[in-house]
Amino acid sequence: MARTDARQAAPPTDPPTDPPTDSPTDPPTDSPAGPPTAPPTDLFTPAFHQSPHEALAGLRRTAPAVPVTTPNGLRTWLVTGYEHARALLADPRLSKDMRVGRDLIPRNFTDPEKQRRFLAESGERSQFPHVLSVHMLDSDPPDHTRLRRLVGRAFTARRVESLRPRITELTDELLDAMARHERLDLMEALAFPVPFTVICWLLGVPPDDRAAFRRWSNLLVSGAGTDEVREASASMIAYLKALIEAKRARPADDMLTDLVHAQDAGDQLSSDELISMAFLLLVAGHETTVNLIGNGTLALLTHPDVRGQLAADESLWPAAVEEFLRYDGPVTNATWRFTTEPVEVGSVTIPEGEFVTISLGAAGRDPARYPDPDRLDITRAHTASVAFGHGIHHCLGAPLARLEGQIVLSRLFTRLPGLRLAVDESELRWRSSLMMRGLEELPVLTA
Repeated sequence: MARTDARQAAPPTDPPTDPPTDSPTDPPTDSPAGPPTAPPTDLFTPAFHQSPHEALAGLRRTAPAVPVTTPNGLRTWLVTGYEHARALLADPRLSKDMRVGRDLIPRNFTDPEKQRRFLAESGERSQFPHVLSVHMLDSDPPDHTRLRRLVGRAFTARRVESLRPRITELTDELLDAMARHERLDLMEALAFPVPFTVICWLLGVPPDDRAAFRRWSNLLVSGAGTDEVREASASMIAYLKALIEAKRARPADDMLTDLVHAQDAGDQLSSDELISMAFLLLVAGHETTVNLIGNGTLALLTHPDVRGQLAADESLWPAAVEEFLRYDGPVTNATWRFTTEPVEVGSVTIPEGEFVTISLGAAGRDPARYPDPDRLDITRAHTASVAFGHGIHHCLGAPLARLEGQIVLSRLFTRLPGLRLAVDESELRWRSSLMMRGLEELPVLTA
């Protein structure tokens, strides 16, 4: 299955405001001791990705922020509690401007050999065009404010809701095809094609071009060889330039046309910004929903009691999707941030110039916020999940992801009531990604 590798892809961007939140019933508990003296060595291994929640709960009990090491040897501070996560996601002392952050990377390696290897590979990757990274996910105000305001004029609630009939029709077509097979991979048959097709609709990518579009995007975020990346990036840029010019000359009813023509006090997105934003929407705009659908399906296949609740009361589907986002959300860690000055996280002080990884998955299982957090409960009183982030970088595409999740999952279990796992749950494999929580495959039997 040729899907993007989210270890290097950015998760989606952000809505303009967050819903209000209630205070937790119990405040988070900080350990009186400081963080461990050495980074844990058992994180980010295949075993960790298979079952991360117990390890993350242990770290949460140890300290509010813990230094850990990524597989490539980079030191980062992992934050696991809900309240600390929510506060840091909106803290202006944590920057996302990777023009500055890239310069901090070499000094934050724990292994000199891995540092040398990273610097050598970075030199090779310098061929990756800057034009594909001029977007709001890797920027701070005022650049972020300007870019988000312009993009927000195109990504409206009305446009998202207008997609409901088309998403329902597409889902039913895919379910018709699934019903003709006794066994299949749900990720490839349903979870991937729905969000990818929807993003192509939004960008106005013609059906005949989508296979090439998918191939280029996969290569650009897969860590493939330099020559392949250079060729794919050149093809993607050339295609997007031509597509943007076509929308400029012949406006259509799609979001890329709206982005091309969006203005605010005479300001417009530049050509490079348009190309970068289209690329971000393509890559990031579908990956989160792919895993929301996959993880939500698995949750229901392994919790027949919850499945019965939904069969008896379809009005519970919106709440169910919120619970899937909390219970095993599609984005396990927020995108990189780094401190511009020392930042206190409870009893721990993170020094200036350090990278911070905010665990959205761990925040969703914080018992100080969610009683009995390891239980799937679609009647839970939800209050401001951080599954799509928080603050100015809260995911702009969250309403679309929720809409797709509700439509696809409700139609799937209504149309295929006999759906069940084709293998034992222990045989399923989770992707080894620092950013995304998603299955490699989800083999199912349709009847």
